Amino acid sequence: MIRVVVADDEAMIRAGLRMLLDHQADIEVVGEAADGEQARAEVRRAAPDVVLLDVRMPRGDGIEAARHILAESSAKVIILTTFDEDEAVRQALRAGVSGFLLKVAPPEQLVHAVRTVAAGQALLDPAVTLRVIESYAGAPAVDPRAAAQLAGLTEREVDVLRLVARGLSNAEIAAALFLGEATVKTYVSRMLTKLGLRDRVQAVAFAYESGLIRPGAA
Repeated sequence: MIRVVVADDEAMIRAGLRMLLDHQADIEVVGEAADGEQARAEVRRAAPDVVLLDVRMPRGDGIEAARHILAESSAKVIILTTFDEDEAVRQALRAGVSGFLLKVAPPEQLVHAVRTVAAGQALLDPAVTLRVIESYAGAPAVDPRAAAQLAGLTEREVDVLRLVARGLSNAEIAAALFLGEATVKTYVSRMLTKLGLRDRVQAVAFAYESGLIRPGAA
């Protein structure tokens, strides 16, 4: 059973999310919160697997709450956002959240997101994540510390990172590099460990910050 805490300052949205998620045989909503401080308290009380956080809430917004939750627990965080909150999502990427979901996303996408993140995978939604990453990576300056870390990767690990940054799945990377999918999974794991990254979402951000991928690159 996947345990979920839902945090949103609008009671109707929380009720709708609870109804949708509790209807699933493998998901249970174990707590609700109307602001960032309540979200942190509910995570401490209920020990959920996944936390859905609205990006805009009183008493500690979703980004601040995510930083504390990720530091204080093993819960994975999904940020609920809108198209006009690029800066907030950039901050969430740096905080280490596992995914983003548009508030207007269809119900089945929310359910899929919860299951995906609970399984330890990142949710790279092209409608949000890659667009935002390209937005903040558009600055000409490259983070020299990130660029230096690339030297610690093998040539194949760099190839895999580049394809992860373009949003490819393990199966698609395997096809592009003529490798087995299990081999790609091993390369991804090694790459994340060497770079000290939490998941594929942070790997995408790192690829842009290090200059490995530039906005608009094919």
